[in-house]
Amino acid sequence: MTVTAEAEPPFEELWLEARRAAQEDALPPGEVLVSCSAPTGSGGLGRHFAEILLALERAGAAPRGIAGGGEDVRRPVVGTVRRALRRSPAWRAWADCVAFDRYAAARLAGGEHLIAFNGEANRQFATARRRGYRSVSLMAANSHMRRVIALHRQARLRYPIEQPYSEHLLARNLRDYERAERIYYASDYILESFLAEGWDAGRMTRFPLIPDPRFTPRTERPAGPCFEVLYVGALTVAKGVPLLIDAVRRLPFEDLRLTLVGGWGTPGMRRFVQRALAADPRIAVSPGDPLPHLRRASVFVHASWEDGFAYAPAEALAAGVPVLVSEDTGMKELIAGPDRGRVLATGDLDALTEAIEAAYRGELFGR
Repeated sequence: MTVTAEAEPPFEELWLEARRAAQEDALPPGEVLVSCSAPTGSGGLGRHFAEILLALERAGAAPRGIAGGGEDVRRPVVGTVRRALRRSPAWRAWADCVAFDRYAAARLAGGEHLIAFNGEANRQFATARRRGYRSVSLMAANSHMRRVIALHRQARLRYPIEQPYSEHLLARNLRDYERAERIYYASDYILESFLAEGWDAGRMTRFPLIPDPRFTPRTERPAGPCFEVLYVGALTVAKGVPLLIDAVRRLPFEDLRLTLVGGWGTPGMRRFVQRALAADPRIAVSPGDPLPHLRRASVFVHASWEDGFAYAPAEALAAGVPVLVSEDTGMKELIAGPDRGRVLATGDLDALTEAIEAAYRGELFGR
Protein backbone atom coordinates (compact mmCIF):
# COMPACT_ATOMS: atom_id res chain seq x y z
CA MET A 1 0.00 0.00 0.00
CA THR A 2 1.37 3.40 -0.94
CA VAL A 3 1.56 5.88 1.92
CA THR A 4 0.14 9.28 0.96
CA ALA A 5 0.93 12.61 2.57
CA GLU A 6 -2.64 12.76 3.91
CA ALA A 7 -2.51 9.27 5.48
CA GLU A 8 -0.07 10.21 8.24
CA PRO A 9 -0.18 12.86 10.99
CA PRO A 10 1.32 16.12 9.69
CA PHE A 11 5.03 16.68 10.32
CA GLU A 12 5.76 13.07 11.29
CA GLU A 13 8.59 11.42 9.35
CA LEU A 14 6.33 9.26 7.20
CA TRP A 15 4.28 12.34 6.32
CA LEU A 16 7.42 14.23 5.34
CA GLU A 17 8.67 11.30 3.24
CA ALA A 18 5.32 11.06 1.46
CA ARG A 19 5.28 14.78 0.71
CA ARG A 20 8.82 14.70 -0.64
CA ALA A 21 7.89 11.77 -2.88
CA ALA A 22 4.77 13.60 -4.07
CA GLN A 23 6.89 16.63 -4.96
CA GLU A 24 9.28 14.52 -7.02
CA ASP A 25 6.47 12.69 -8.80
CA ALA A 26 4.73 15.95 -9.71
CA LEU A 27 7.64 17.44 -11.63
CA PRO A 28 8.47 16.62 -15.26
CA PRO A 29 11.43 14.34 -16.06
CA GLY A 30 14.39 15.77 -17.90
CA GLU A 31 15.99 19.20 -17.85
CA VAL A 32 13.89 21.69 -15.87
CA LEU A 33 14.42 25.43 -15.56
CA VAL A 34 12.63 27.15 -12.66
CA SER A 35 12.28 30.92 -12.34
CA CYS A 36 11.11 33.03 -9.40
CA SER A 37 11.25 36.76 -8.70
CA ALA A 38 12.23 36.12 -5.05
CA PRO A 39 15.76 35.13 -4.03
CA THR A 40 16.05 31.43 -3.22
CA GLY A 41 14.77 30.76 0.30
CA SER A 42 13.72 34.38 0.94
CA GLY A 43 10.21 34.72 2.32
CA GLY A 44 7.36 32.43 1.42
CA LEU A 45 7.84 32.74 -2.33
CA GLY A 46 11.59 32.16 -2.12
CA ARG A 47 11.03 29.15 0.13
CA HIS A 48 8.52 27.77 -2.40
CA PHE A 49 11.14 28.25 -5.13
CA ALA A 50 13.76 26.43 -3.04
CA GLU A 51 11.45 23.45 -2.49
CA ILE A 52 11.04 22.97 -6.25
CA LEU A 53 14.80 22.98 -6.77
CA LEU A 54 15.35 20.55 -3.89
CA ALA A 55 12.70 18.17 -5.25
CA LEU A 56 14.37 18.17 -8.65
CA GLU A 57 17.74 17.42 -7.05
CA ARG A 58 16.27 14.51 -5.07
CA ALA A 59 14.80 13.15 -8.31
CA GLY A 60 18.28 13.07 -9.83
CA ALA A 61 17.83 16.08 -12.11
CA ALA A 62 20.24 18.97 -12.45
CA PRO A 63 17.84 21.88 -11.96
CA ARG A 64 18.62 25.37 -13.12
CA GLY A 65 17.11 28.40 -11.45
CA ILE A 66 16.68 32.06 -12.32
CA ALA A 67 16.07 34.14 -9.19
CA GLY A 68 15.21 37.80 -8.71
CA GLY A 69 16.11 40.24 -6.00
CA GLY A 70 18.89 42.30 -7.58
CA GLU A 71 18.73 45.93 -8.69
CA ASP A 72 19.54 44.93 -12.27
CA VAL A 73 16.17 43.14 -12.42
CA ARG A 74 13.99 46.21 -11.92
CA ARG A 75 15.99 48.90 -13.68
CA PRO A 76 14.48 48.57 -17.20
CA VAL A 77 10.91 49.06 -15.99
CA VAL A 78 11.64 51.61 -13.30
CA GLY A 79 12.92 54.00 -15.96
CA THR A 80 9.65 53.91 -17.91
CA VAL A 81 7.08 54.27 -15.12
CA ARG A 82 9.04 56.14 -12.48
CA ARG A 83 6.28 58.51 -11.37
CA ALA A 84 3.64 55.77 -11.09
CA LEU A 85 6.06 53.64 -9.09
CA ARG A 86 6.69 56.46 -6.64
CA ARG A 87 2.97 57.01 -6.12
CA SER A 88 1.74 53.48 -5.68
CA PRO A 89 3.08 50.30 -4.08
CA ALA A 90 0.51 48.48 -6.22
CA TRP A 91 2.17 49.73 -9.38
CA ARG A 92 5.53 48.76 -7.93
CA ALA A 93 4.25 45.20 -7.55
CA TRP A 94 3.14 45.21 -11.19
CA ALA A 95 6.48 46.68 -12.30
CA ASP A 96 8.43 44.08 -10.34
CA CYS A 97 6.55 41.26 -12.11
CA VAL A 98 7.05 42.82 -15.54
CA ALA A 99 10.72 43.51 -14.90
CA PHE A 100 11.48 40.04 -13.61
CA ASP A 101 9.62 38.44 -16.51
CA ARG A 102 11.81 40.38 -18.96
CA TYR A 103 14.94 39.64 -16.95
CA ALA A 104 14.27 35.88 -16.83
CA ALA A 105 13.15 35.64 -20.45
CA ALA A 106 16.43 37.21 -21.56
CA ARG A 107 18.32 34.50 -19.65
CA LEU A 108 16.42 31.45 -20.88
CA ALA A 109 18.93 29.09 -22.41
CA GLY A 110 17.95 25.92 -24.20
CA GLY A 111 16.03 23.40 -22.15
CA GLU A 112 13.13 20.97 -22.00
CA HIS A 113 10.72 22.27 -19.37
CA LEU A 114 10.05 25.68 -17.82
CA ILE A 115 8.27 26.27 -14.51
CA ALA A 116 7.51 29.90 -13.61
CA PHE A 117 5.37 31.57 -10.96
CA ASN A 118 2.05 33.21 -11.69
CA GLY A 119 1.99 36.87 -12.67
CA GLU A 120 5.56 36.88 -13.95
CA ALA A 121 5.60 34.32 -16.77
CA ASN A 122 4.14 36.00 -19.89
CA ARG A 123 7.35 36.75 -21.74
CA GLN A 124 9.16 33.67 -20.41
CA PHE A 125 6.48 31.39 -21.82
CA ALA A 126 6.69 33.03 -25.25
CA THR A 127 10.49 32.82 -25.26
CA ALA A 128 10.49 29.17 -24.14
CA ARG A 129 8.08 28.29 -26.94
CA ARG A 130 10.29 29.94 -29.54
CA ARG A 131 13.30 28.05 -28.21
CA GLY A 132 11.65 24.67 -28.46
CA TYR A 133 10.86 23.85 -24.82
CA ARG A 134 8.68 20.76 -24.53
CA SER A 135 6.46 22.24 -21.80
CA VAL A 136 5.74 25.46 -19.93
CA SER A 137 4.08 25.19 -16.52
CA LEU A 138 2.92 27.60 -13.86
CA MET A 139 3.39 27.38 -10.10
CA ALA A 140 0.32 29.04 -8.56
CA ALA A 141 1.46 30.65 -5.33
CA ASN A 142 -2.04 31.92 -4.53
CA SER A 143 -5.64 31.05 -5.17
CA HIS A 144 -7.12 32.11 -8.51
CA MET A 145 -6.43 35.82 -8.98
CA ARG A 146 -10.11 36.68 -9.21
CA ARG A 147 -10.55 35.34 -5.66
CA VAL A 148 -7.43 37.19 -4.48
CA ILE A 149 -8.86 40.44 -5.84
CA ALA A 150 -12.27 39.90 -4.25
CA LEU A 151 -10.77 39.18 -0.82
CA HIS A 152 -8.27 42.04 -1.02
CA ARG A 153 -11.15 44.40 -1.78
CA GLN A 154 -12.89 43.25 1.40
CA ALA A 155 -9.70 43.87 3.36
CA ARG A 156 -9.32 47.36 1.89
CA LEU A 157 -12.93 48.26 2.68
CA ARG A 158 -12.30 47.33 6.31
CA TYR A 159 -8.89 49.01 6.50
CA PRO A 160 -8.44 51.63 3.73
CA ILE A 161 -4.80 52.30 4.57
CA GLU A 162 -3.09 50.46 1.70
CA GLN A 163 -3.73 50.10 -2.02
CA PRO A 164 -4.20 46.45 -3.03
CA TYR A 165 -1.76 45.19 -5.64
CA SER A 166 -3.79 42.33 -7.06
CA GLU A 167 -6.06 44.23 -9.44
CA HIS A 168 -3.07 45.47 -11.44
CA LEU A 169 -1.93 41.88 -11.93
CA LEU A 170 -5.21 40.32 -13.09
CA ALA A 171 -4.54 40.52 -16.83
CA ARG A 172 -1.04 39.09 -16.47
CA ASN A 173 -2.26 36.21 -14.33
CA LEU A 174 -5.12 35.33 -16.67
CA ARG A 175 -2.69 35.17 -19.59
CA ASP A 176 -0.34 32.99 -17.54
CA TYR A 177 -3.17 30.62 -16.66
CA GLU A 178 -4.26 30.24 -20.27
CA ARG A 179 -0.78 29.71 -21.69
CA ALA A 180 0.40 27.17 -19.11
CA GLU A 181 0.07 23.53 -20.03
CA ARG A 182 -0.01 22.63 -16.36
CA ILE A 183 -0.69 24.58 -13.18
CA TYR A 184 0.88 23.36 -9.93
CA TYR A 185 -0.90 24.06 -6.65
CA ALA A 186 0.17 23.62 -3.03
CA SER A 187 -3.16 23.30 -1.22
CA ASP A 188 -6.74 22.16 -1.68
CA TYR A 189 -7.72 25.79 -1.15
CA ILE A 190 -5.88 26.83 -4.33
CA LEU A 191 -7.32 23.92 -6.30
CA GLU A 192 -10.88 24.69 -5.21
CA SER A 193 -10.52 28.34 -6.29
CA PHE A 194 -9.51 27.29 -9.81
CA LEU A 195 -12.28 24.70 -10.07
CA ALA A 196 -14.76 27.38 -8.97
CA GLU A 197 -13.63 29.40 -12.01
CA GLY A 198 -14.41 26.46 -14.29
CA TRP A 199 -10.84 25.26 -14.63
CA ASP A 200 -10.09 21.79 -15.98
CA ALA A 201 -8.89 19.64 -13.08
CA GLY A 202 -6.84 17.61 -15.57
CA ARG A 203 -4.50 20.59 -16.00
CA MET A 204 -3.88 20.89 -12.25
CA THR A 205 -1.12 19.00 -10.39
CA ARG A 206 -0.51 19.07 -6.65
CA PHE A 207 2.94 20.10 -5.44
CA PRO A 208 2.70 19.95 -1.61
CA LEU A 209 4.90 22.14 0.56
CA ILE A 210 6.93 21.30 3.67
CA PRO A 211 8.09 23.58 6.50
CA ASP A 212 11.80 24.12 6.82
CA PRO A 213 13.29 21.21 8.81
CA ARG A 214 14.71 23.56 11.43
CA PHE A 215 11.19 24.07 12.79
CA THR A 216 10.97 21.12 15.16
CA PRO A 217 8.66 20.54 18.16
CA ARG A 218 9.71 22.29 21.32
CA THR A 219 10.40 20.05 24.28
CA GLU A 220 8.01 21.77 26.71
CA ARG A 221 5.23 24.34 26.76
CA PRO A 222 6.24 27.93 27.51
CA ALA A 223 6.10 28.80 31.18
CA GLY A 224 6.76 32.54 31.07
CA PRO A 225 4.80 35.18 32.97
CA CYS A 226 2.92 36.35 29.85
CA PHE A 227 0.57 34.86 27.29
CA GLU A 228 2.44 35.38 24.01
CA VAL A 229 0.50 35.90 20.79
CA LEU A 230 2.76 35.70 17.74
CA TYR A 231 2.46 36.73 14.11
CA VAL A 232 5.20 36.22 11.51
CA GLY A 233 5.19 37.72 8.02
CA ALA A 234 4.74 40.93 6.10
CA LEU A 235 2.89 43.64 8.03
CA THR A 236 0.11 44.33 5.53
CA VAL A 237 -3.65 44.73 5.46
CA ALA A 238 -4.03 41.64 3.26
CA LYS A 239 -2.21 39.50 5.84
CA GLY A 240 -4.75 40.55 8.48
CA VAL A 241 -2.30 42.45 10.66
CA PRO A 242 -4.64 45.41 11.44
CA LEU A 243 -7.42 42.93 12.25
CA LEU A 244 -5.12 41.08 14.67
CA ILE A 245 -3.99 44.32 16.31
CA ASP A 246 -7.59 45.42 16.79
CA ALA A 247 -8.51 42.03 18.30
CA VAL A 248 -5.66 42.19 20.83
CA ARG A 249 -6.45 45.79 21.76
CA ARG A 250 -10.02 44.73 22.62
CA LEU A 251 -8.73 42.37 25.30
CA PRO A 252 -8.02 43.78 28.78
CA PHE A 253 -5.44 41.26 30.02
CA GLU A 254 -2.25 42.97 31.21
CA ASP A 255 -0.17 39.79 30.87
CA LEU A 256 -1.07 39.30 27.21
CA ARG A 257 1.55 40.25 24.61
CA LEU A 258 1.44 40.49 20.82
CA THR A 259 4.70 40.23 18.88
CA LEU A 260 4.75 41.03 15.16
CA VAL A 261 7.81 39.53 13.48
CA GLY A 262 8.07 41.33 10.17
CA GLY A 263 8.24 44.74 8.55
CA TRP A 264 5.85 47.12 6.84
CA GLY A 265 6.17 48.14 3.21
CA THR A 266 3.88 51.18 3.01
CA PRO A 267 3.61 54.49 4.88
CA GLY A 268 -0.02 53.74 5.72
CA MET A 269 0.85 50.50 7.48
CA ARG A 270 3.80 52.11 9.23
CA ARG A 271 1.51 54.79 10.67
CA PHE A 272 -1.14 52.26 11.69
CA VAL A 273 1.35 50.02 13.49
CA GLN A 274 3.20 52.89 15.15
CA ARG A 275 -0.06 54.31 16.50
CA ALA A 276 -0.91 50.88 17.93
CA LEU A 277 2.52 50.59 19.56
CA ALA A 278 2.15 54.03 21.14
CA ALA A 279 -1.36 53.29 22.40
CA ASP A 280 -0.77 49.77 23.71
CA PRO A 281 2.59 48.78 25.27
CA ARG A 282 1.62 45.10 25.05
CA ILE A 283 2.26 45.19 21.28
CA ALA A 284 5.78 44.99 19.84
CA VAL A 285 7.42 44.69 16.42
CA SER A 286 10.50 42.49 16.31
CA PRO A 287 11.94 41.72 12.86
CA GLY A 288 14.36 38.83 12.62
CA ASP A 289 14.43 35.07 13.01
CA PRO A 290 10.99 33.78 14.09
CA LEU A 291 12.29 30.57 15.69
CA PRO A 292 13.20 32.05 19.13
CA HIS A 293 9.74 33.66 19.28
CA LEU A 294 8.07 30.34 18.42
CA ARG A 295 9.87 28.66 21.32
CA ARG A 296 8.01 30.88 23.79
CA ALA A 297 4.75 31.60 21.91
CA SER A 298 1.43 30.58 23.45
CA VAL A 299 -0.51 30.84 20.18
CA PHE A 300 0.27 31.80 16.60
CA VAL A 301 -2.30 33.89 14.70
CA HIS A 302 -2.55 34.19 10.93
CA ALA A 303 -5.69 36.20 10.13
CA SER A 304 -4.89 36.62 6.43
CA TRP A 305 -7.57 37.60 3.94
CA GLU A 306 -5.96 35.21 1.42
CA ASP A 307 -2.95 32.90 1.39
CA GLY A 308 -2.43 30.07 -1.05
CA PHE A 309 -0.44 28.13 1.55
CA ALA A 310 1.20 30.29 4.27
CA TYR A 311 4.51 28.90 5.50
CA ALA A 312 4.55 30.84 8.77
CA PRO A 313 1.59 29.10 10.49
CA ALA A 314 2.71 25.77 9.04
CA GLU A 315 6.12 26.32 10.64
CA ALA A 316 4.39 27.23 13.91
CA LEU A 317 2.54 23.91 13.83
CA ALA A 318 5.78 22.09 13.07
CA ALA A 319 7.32 23.81 16.10
CA GLY A 320 4.46 22.66 18.33
CA VAL A 321 2.65 26.00 18.59
CA PRO A 322 -1.16 25.94 18.17
CA VAL A 323 -2.49 28.25 15.47
CA LEU A 324 -5.53 30.37 14.70
CA VAL A 325 -5.87 30.84 10.95
CA SER A 326 -8.46 32.30 8.60
CA GLU A 327 -10.67 30.21 6.35
CA ASP A 328 -8.76 31.60 3.36
CA THR A 329 -5.41 30.09 4.33
CA GLY A 330 -4.24 27.06 2.38
CA MET A 331 -2.28 25.38 5.16
CA LYS A 332 -5.48 24.98 7.23
CA GLU A 333 -5.60 21.38 5.94
CA LEU A 334 -2.55 20.65 8.13
CA ILE A 335 -4.45 21.31 11.35
CA ALA A 336 -4.95 17.76 12.59
CA GLY A 337 -7.36 18.14 15.49
CA PRO A 338 -8.68 20.96 17.68
CA ASP A 339 -5.70 20.81 20.03
CA ARG A 340 -3.46 21.96 17.16
CA GLY A 341 -5.47 24.90 15.89
CA ARG A 342 -8.73 26.45 14.81
CA VAL A 343 -9.96 27.86 11.50
CA LEU A 344 -11.86 31.15 11.78
CA ALA A 345 -14.08 33.06 9.39
CA THR A 346 -12.00 35.44 7.30
CA GLY A 347 -12.19 39.05 8.43
CA ASP A 348 -14.38 38.32 11.48
CA LEU A 349 -13.05 40.55 14.24
CA ASP A 350 -15.44 39.22 16.88
CA ALA A 351 -14.54 35.59 16.14
CA LEU A 352 -10.81 36.37 16.23
CA THR A 353 -11.09 38.29 19.51
CA GLU A 354 -13.12 35.51 21.12
CA ALA A 355 -10.68 32.82 19.94
CA ILE A 356 -7.65 34.65 21.34
CA GLU A 357 -9.49 35.19 24.63
CA ALA A 358 -10.48 31.51 24.79
CA ALA A 359 -6.85 30.52 24.14
CA TYR A 360 -5.73 32.93 26.87
CA ARG A 361 -8.18 31.38 29.34
CA GLY A 362 -6.96 27.88 28.46
CA GLU A 363 -10.27 26.90 26.87
CA LEU A 364 -8.82 26.07 23.43
CA PHE A 365 -5.33 24.70 23.79
CA GLY A 366 -4.56 24.84 27.50
CA ARG A 367 -2.00 27.13 29.13
